Amino acid sequence: MLLKLQNHINSNLSFLTEKKLLLAVSGGIDSMVLLHLLKQLHFDISVAHCNFNLRGEESDDDENFVKSLCNDLNIKLFVNHFKTEEYTNSNKQSIQVSARELRYDWFNELLQQENFDYLLTAHHLDDSLETFLINFTRGTGLEGLTGIPQQNDRIVRPLLVFSRLEIENYAKENNIQWREDSSNASDKYLRNKLRHDIVPILKEMNPNFLNSFQQTLENLQQANSMVGDASRIEYDKVVKNIGLQKQINLKELMLLPNYQAYLYQWLKPFGFTAWDDIYDLVDAQSGKQIFSEKYRLLKDREVLILEELSANENDSHQIAENQTEIKHPIPVKISYVTNVTDAGSSETIFVDKDSLKFPLVFRKWRQGDYFYPFGMDGKKKVSKYFKDEKFSLIDKENAWLLCSGEEIVWIVGKRADRRYSVTKTTQTIIKFELM
Repeated sequence: MLLKLQNHINSNLSFLTEKKLLLAVSGGIDSMVLLHLLKQLHFDISVAHCNFNLRGEESDDDENFVKSLCNDLNIKLFVNHFKTEEYTNSNKQSIQVSARELRYDWFNELLQQENFDYLLTAHHLDDSLETFLINFTRGTGLEGLTGIPQQNDRIVRPLLVFSRLEIENYAKENNIQWREDSSNASDKYLRNKLRHDIVPILKEMNPNFLNSFQQTLENLQQANSMVGDASRIEYDKVVKNIGLQKQINLKELMLLPNYQAYLYQWLKPFGFTAWDDIYDLVDAQSGKQIFSEKYRLLKDREVLILEELSANENDSHQIAENQTEIKHPIPVKISYVTNVTDAGSSETIFVDKDSLKFPLVFRKWRQGDYFYPFGMDGKKKVSKYFKDEKFSLIDKENAWLLCSGEEIVWIVGKRADRRYSVTKTTQTIIKFELM
């Protein structure tokens, strides 16, 4: 196994050589074997151990076991104690999800603070099989059937080419001690149920099952790579970045065979899960929208608009009389001028200072808002202006108003209110200009 790992690293993970490595060690057989192997191969390693405080004395005994080993081997050790149950309750999620979030957040902190090059974990081929089966039973796309990746950015898993049986045999042959996690014996969790009840049947049916599975994974990974290549090529034809929005052109999308597969590839990184609703959005009426935790997908005529949800979309911002520049929510330069120039631009307005009531306010539009558009007789509802100008729902929500008291001075970057325009009697002119 030592020689096999050395060859695997030389062929596929040579970037680990002479790097500063952090090894996640629970005290279980997998991480203990990886620690032993890396020590034998003279890698520069330190150890990180998580105590999730979920198994009472057993958790503390695991920690003490790892501490003692690292002390004997003269390996630097980092330990963190987590309030896992408290974190789980406050986030209303499973213990497994909480433990994963806590440990990887901490691992990433260590990578940054201690200048480690990579984090190594001891996931192996059986783990990858279990992940495949979990995703398969829950429903997934092609990427969910490609197993555990060998590398995610700075996280590397060098034991994925080894089976659990190989690891167990190596540990016994080399008298490696390890700790047994009592929770692994319980079928309470789906992974354990698959491990104890399903995987043994598959191996009994085919003694070479893991080898066959590994070949299948390689085929699926190659297919997934091809899907990614095709997705990127068509993305550039169909999707346009406009400001902070991504707009999916529906006419171009519908020319693609299996357009739903492309939507899945493009939108899955944004946390969407309601795929049937998203596919129906293509034929839905304008204004219908689908939400993920942080993003919104909106149908607007001939496009789907993807935009991040804003936590501050209802904010208002005051502007003092002596301000010369505004950076938030949108950058505007304010200056006193002696005459009106380039007045035809919607990105610049000239205002009679004496008609203003300071402080001015930047705010979002509200139902019932109206203004007196420059160049028009009478007043007009802002909502009607938006409709006439074909604003999408997201465009409306992104629109900002410059107001004097409750009156609108400017739909910023779009249209000015004539009540504040410069006249022959104006004594002081203020210029507002988008930067």
